[in-house]
Parts: sequence; structure tokens; C-alpha cells
Amino acid sequence: MKSLFSLLILLPCFFYSNGQSETRIKAIDSITQNVLKSNTKDSLTIANANFTIGEHYRYSYLADSSYYYYHKAEKYYEKLGEKLQLARTLYGIAVIQKNEKDLTGSELTSIRAISLLEGLIETNEVRKYKSFIYNNLGLVLGQLGQYEESIEYYKKSLNLKKLLKGDNTSTIINSMNNLGFSYKNKGDYKLALKTYEEILENNNLFNERPDIYALILDNYAHTLYLSKQLSELPELYFKALKITDSVNPNGYNSIIINQHLAEYFFEKANADSAKYYAYRAKEIAEQYHNDDLLNSLLLLSTIEKGEESAKHLKAYIKLNDSLQKSERAIRNKFTRIRFETNQIEQENIKITKERFWLFIISVIVILSSFLLYLVITQRIKNKELQFIQKQQETNEEIYNLMLSQNESIEEARTMEKKRISEELHDGVLGRLFGTRLSLDSLNMSNSDEAIKTRSQYIDKLKTIEDDIRKVSHELNTDFVSGSGFIDIIKTLIETQAIAYQLDFKLEHNDDINWDSVSNKKKIHIYRIIQETLHNIYKHAQASQVKISFQLKNNVICLMIEDDGSGFDLNKAKSGIGLKNMNSRIKEINGSLQITSQIEVGTTVNIEVPIP
Repeated sequence: MKSLFSLLILLPCFFYSNGQSETRIKAIDSITQNVLKSNTKDSLTIANANFTIGEHYRYSYLADSSYYYYHKAEKYYEKLGEKLQLARTLYGIAVIQKNEKDLTGSELTSIRAISLLEGLIETNEVRKYKSFIYNNLGLVLGQLGQYEESIEYYKKSLNLKKLLKGDNTSTIINSMNNLGFSYKNKGDYKLALKTYEEILENNNLFNERPDIYALILDNYAHTLYLSKQLSELPELYFKALKITDSVNPNGYNSIIINQHLAEYFFEKANADSAKYYAYRAKEIAEQYHNDDLLNSLLLLSTIEKGEESAKHLKAYIKLNDSLQKSERAIRNKFTRIRFETNQIEQENIKITKERFWLFIISVIVILSSFLLYLVITQRIKNKELQFIQKQQETNEEIYNLMLSQNESIEEARTMEKKRISEELHDGVLGRLFGTRLSLDSLNMSNSDEAIKTRSQYIDKLKTIEDDIRKVSHELNTDFVSGSGFIDIIKTLIETQAIAYQLDFKLEHNDDINWDSVSNKKKIHIYRIIQETLHNIYKHAQASQVKISFQLKNNVICLMIEDDGSGFDLNKAKSGIGLKNMNSRIKEINGSLQITSQIEVGTTVNIEVPIP
């Protein structure tokens, strides 16, 4: 068993140095699983076994399985106080979280790991994992768009990597490439180009790592493209694509290069080439079904037109939703794994108690707030009701005064007409009648000429008598009966039109029996017209207004139309005036509809039932 444990300790080194093969992975898995199945009580050995399996699954891109074993290792290392091993485990977890787009979780885990390493002696192993974690933080913050912070972490990572023992050229190049990428995304193209040029000066890179060389060359070319330095393009793109295809035909790195070529040709208005490379990027990305496929679909939706563009955009939205659900499912699985530990269960009990008391306090606060809200609301409603009642009483009083004034005017007018009628009847008609009798009495002369002349005068006097009697009859008729409210409205409109410098037109007919309409409705109609005219003056900049009354199916239809500037009903804010109009309409069971058109005018339609 001791030899098994010794081999287990060496497994991580074996794993990192030799890469992956199916046989090697099975061997690692077999050894670690045997350790876990044994009856050993050595917690460190169990922790190392779980860590090794976690590493194995991480490099096999099995995130949930890797996270599960990492978390078990974390639990043991934390109990044992193994800070370095715990930091290594947290680094693995942080990388998984970053890959699964749990960026905030990855950042927090990385910071926790760095905090553990800060308290340790600066050995080569501690320095190495610090550099790895700083590099991961740079990647996370870069994806979050925080490029300044990302650059700082990459610099920290590079400074540490340059102090490591042995040949660390590969890992230094990786961090430098990441640093250049953040410079590029930040828009600092000069520093990005300088960084990439420094990497490309390494003559051994092309022979030792051609795939990385092609990737960096593409990043360099894309930075030139973004900085509008196009003299070496698209040749650098073609060179990078040729190298990466020679290493791994249609491999992952060629996706980005094809996308960059598509962007370049699209800007150059070479639609055929742009489509060719965009579709090629999409076809390769479909093997991986990740963010690069998303970018390819979005690029095609830009390059293509019409239905083809819409098709790619729909595919982009669908895939984006699918990836988000998948990432959310992985993160949820990570959460469930953590909840399986006893420590989390104990913390949950504590959290549950805290949440219980928080819930109780929240309920009390909410209930108190609700009761306070009810009290305040009721007071406001009472005040509003009192205000409405006072307003209604005031309106009734105003209207009654107006009616009283109008009735006094009408009464004086009627009395004057009656006086004139009596004067005509008793005075003028009497005298005319006497004149006619006198003429009759003088009709004794029998000459033809005298008889003809007197007869003509008598006929004329009869005609005058009939005309005066007709005038007397018409003057004695109360022809303004029932027209009092319309007169009040007309007076209001005339007054407001003069004050607001408006031309107006008032249309009405005698179909509406205003005597059968309640004073309440007439007051509200009066106030609505008054408020509308005020709004026209204040907001519409109109020159003409038309007001008409009609009766349809026992419903009073009032229309107020102006030729003002109009407004957008969807964007207009409801002011106090409009609220008051709606409130008045509601009081009399009516309806209010406003239509408006910019630079044409606004129409207010009001319908009020008579009963």
C-alpha cells in the first residue's frame, strides 16, 4: 500500500510532463480510484487522490466531474491546513469556473487562492502557482471587460514566471500573448503590437510551437487591422492560416483566423471572399459548438443580406440561449456539489437560522410598512375626497351664479321685449286703428278718385297693422328658452379665445335639451373645455380651435380640435390638467379620447350620456 501511495504522489508530475493518452488516463484513474476505495485513514493521501482525479478530469474537459473531486480535495486540505495544496486545488476550481463562464466565482476563488499563497514562504512552487493564478485573474477580468486590471495581473504573472527556475519560455509566451490581447481589446494598439513583436522575435517558437506561433501572428495581424495599418494584410492572415492548417487542418485556431479574414474582406467590400471565410469559420466552429460559433453566426448576419442575414441572426440567438442554459446548468451543478459537504450543511443551518430571523424581521417591517402605507394612503384619500367635495361645491356655486346671472339677463331681456310689445300694441296700433276709422268716416265722398285714394290708404294701414302685430307677437315669445348653457359656453370660449389669441368656431344644434342635463355634468363639461383651451394655449401653439356639440343616441358628443404642433401620445407625460380631465370624465360616467399628429394638430373627443 505504501508503494501505491508513493506512486500517487508522483502522479501529478507524470500527468503534467507527459500530456494525455487514453492508456495513461486509464492508468491514472485506476490508481487513484484504488486509493479511494481502500480503507486508508490517511487524509492527505485521500486528498491527493481526489486532487489527481480532479486534474485528470479538468484536462479531459469534464468540468462537473473535475469540480466534484477538486471540491473533495479542498475539504481535506482545508482541514489538514495544507495551504499550498489547497491553493493548487482552488486554482483548478477557478480555471473550471472561468471556462464555464462563472467569471465572478472564478475571480473570488482565485483571490482566495492568492491569499493562501501570500502567507507562505516564496518557494519556486509557490511562485509558480501565484503566476498561474494571476494569469487566470487576467483572463477573467479580460472577459469582464476590465482591461486595466487584467493587464496588471498579466504583468504580475510575467514578473513571477521570469523568476521561476528552469525553462519557462512556453508559459511566459502564453502570458505575453494574453497581455497583448488585453492591450488590443483596450485599444492600446501600440503596446499590443510591441508585445506581439517581442514574442515573434523568438526564432524557436515557429519550430517548437507552430500552432502558438500562428495564433500570435494572427493576433498581431488583427491588431494591425484594428489600428488601420493594412499594408501587410491580408498576407499575414494567410500565413497564419497556412501554418495552423499544416499543424491541425481545420483545427480550433483556424476559426479565429478565418473570422478575421472575413472581417477584412467585408471592410474591403469583397463580399465573395468575406462570405467564403465567414462560412469556413462557421463550419469549423460547428465542431465545438461554443462562443466562436456564436461569433461566426453574428459575423454572417452582418455580411449576408435579407433572409440569409435574418436566418443567421436567429441561429445566433438560439445558440446563445442554449449556451447560457448550459453554462447555468453547470454552475448549478457546481453549487449542488458544494452543498453535499458537512461543512456547507452546518453553514446552511446557521444561514437558515439567520434567514429565519431575517424573514421574521422582514415580515414585521413589511407589515409595519404596509400598515403605515394604508394609514398614509387613507389620509391622502380622505384629503382628496374633501378636496373633491369642496371643488364640487365650488363648481356648483360658480355654475349657479353663472345661471343666476344669465337668468337675470334673460329676465331683463324678456321684460324689455314685453314692454316694447305692449307699447306697439297699445300705442302705435291704437293710433293706426283710429286713423283707419277716420278715413272710413271720410269715405262719404262718392267721387271715384276719392274713393280709390282712400281705399289705397286704408289698405296700406291694414298692412302696417298686420306687420306690427306680427312683430309684437314675435317679441313676446321667449325664443332663448333653454339656450342658457350654450350662452355660458360661448362666453367662456370668446373670453379665452381673446386672452389666448385664438380664432374659434362653435357649432351646436338644438337637439340637446340642456335643461334635462344635470348641473354636475354641465359643470364638468364647462371645466373640461376650459382646461382644454388652457392646454392648447400652453402647449399646442395653435391659431385656430373648433368646438362642436352633437347628440347621438342620447349621448352628448363634444369635440375640441386645434391646428397646433401636436405630440406623441406614447411619449407624452400625463400632467395634472389631463389627470383632472380624466377624473371629471370618470365622475360623470363619460369617456375621453385624445388623438394627435405631429405638426397637424390634436383632437379631444368627449362622450357624456345624458341620463
